[in-house]
Amino acid sequence: MAKILYITANPKPENEAFSLRLGKAFMEKVKEISPEDEIIELDLYKADIPFLDEDVFNGWGKLAQNQSLTPEEEQKVNRLNELVDQFVDADKYVFVTPMWNLSFPPRLKLYIDAICMAGKTFKYTETGSVGLLEGRKAVHLHARGGVYSEGPARELEFADRYLRAILGFIGITDVQSVIAEGMAANPQEAESIFAKALEQVPQAAARFVE
Repeated sequence: MAKILYITANPKPENEAFSLRLGKAFMEKVKEISPEDEIIELDLYKADIPFLDEDVFNGWGKLAQNQSLTPEEEQKVNRLNELVDQFVDADKYVFVTPMWNLSFPPRLKLYIDAICMAGKTFKYTETGSVGLLEGRKAVHLHARGGVYSEGPARELEFADRYLRAILGFIGITDVQSVIAEGMAANPQEAESIFAKALEQVPQAAARFVE
């Protein structure tokens, strides 16, 4: 049995969001293939995710010197520890995002800052940083209104590329991407375009659970 962390970063209702619809279809297939897996849902637009702000850096500094933290510092530092511990405790990860302004929503970047913690998801060595989460799987279910998989726009795609890079940084290199793109560019064909993306789901889900 695997523990799957299902991470969504979209404030819209499911019926109005291609990415959430894609995520739902993927998880339905995962449950069908591997019903014994435990699924933990994390909606980044409802979760408490502290910024790496003055309180956090002051708190970390005080902990290093065995000093007492203020209530605000303690609350934020403890919450960041909860988030990274939850991430480390999972075996597999599903990220569900739309494209906003050439990247993904800022709540996901906030979450990435929370889970990239030295000593827990990566470590420093004499030859550079090393990821600590090797051998795990992730999938990125992503919807974007334009077409960024080819042509000049390919150089402007900073969502899937960045997520893959940061996952690799913490040791997760087995990453799949299922992408629906071009729905806003071709609104009359949006549903048929999305249907083609859904055709990738069964194979991606099968590989994810194997």
